[in-house]
Amino acid sequence: MTDYQQPITFGVSLDPSGEKLPETRQLARAADASGLAYLAVQDHAYQPGHLDTWTLISHLAAETDRISFLTDVADLQLRPPTMLAKAGASLSVLTGGRIVLGVGSGPSSDAVAAMGGPRRSGAETITYTAEGLQIMRRALAGETVRHLGEQHTVEGYRAGPVPPQPVPLWLGGQRPRMLTVAGRYADGWISPLNIYVPPAEVPARQQIIDEAARAAGRDPARIRRVYNVIGAIGPRAGGTGLVGDVQLWVDTLTRWAVDLGFDTFVFWPIASPPAQLRVFAEQVVPGVLEQVREIREQR
Repeated sequence: MTDYQQPITFGVSLDPSGEKLPETRQLARAADASGLAYLAVQDHAYQPGHLDTWTLISHLAAETDRISFLTDVADLQLRPPTMLAKAGASLSVLTGGRIVLGVGSGPSSDAVAAMGGPRRSGAETITYTAEGLQIMRRALAGETVRHLGEQHTVEGYRAGPVPPQPVPLWLGGQRPRMLTVAGRYADGWISPLNIYVPPAEVPARQQIIDEAARAAGRDPARIRRVYNVIGAIGPRAGGTGLVGDVQLWVDTLTRWAVDLGFDTFVFWPIASPPAQLRVFAEQVVPGVLEQVREIREQR
């Protein structure tokens, strides 16, 4: 069992499709009012029906007052780290600190190449991501960045503005080498959806992150752990991911928190997002928080 004793937080994923923008606006406002911590937006710029993630987040930031935005996850190969750090710092300033940068190496070399990016091998992509995280961390702190690496050359970028509070850098990935990068350099690990990384496979991945963190002189307990959870709350014939009543969701997310080590759950509703968000925020979230609190007090 692994419980890193981090605060338990929750978010909801937004659909970036241009044709669903009115519904997405409505869901963002509802999530903002509900008390959830994050609005998560995926980044697949090569999808012709998707709005640009950063532009959408900027738009929705003006439509909301409190909730933070999580890029889930921004494609580092299509968004160079100095520019992504500049954008993240700028919007953090404009929103009063409501930005979390989730980043990743991109879905495939074909997708990156289709938009004009270079094709990189697996090893090159790992190095590119590791160097990118180091560059972004210094840039977000407002330092002058110089980096002459295998995959990045930055010859003296004078970074700024400095965000009102540190912008967390969370890394998405699931394979061992990328998990090692998360343990060494990231503030958090974002797991792919529960249908891609099922619960039974999580402990081995957490162990890789923990070992990499210790080897780098870091405390594994300080690394946030985020689970993207697709499914539906309530009676439903079939469906993808976690499907069941409120109590099943409460018990399952509680178990994933105290036994698997996740501290943040991003809900991807498979149908009726407004109604599902309401049940999630009003019944599932308080149920999980109460159960986790009781278990932690007993241990």
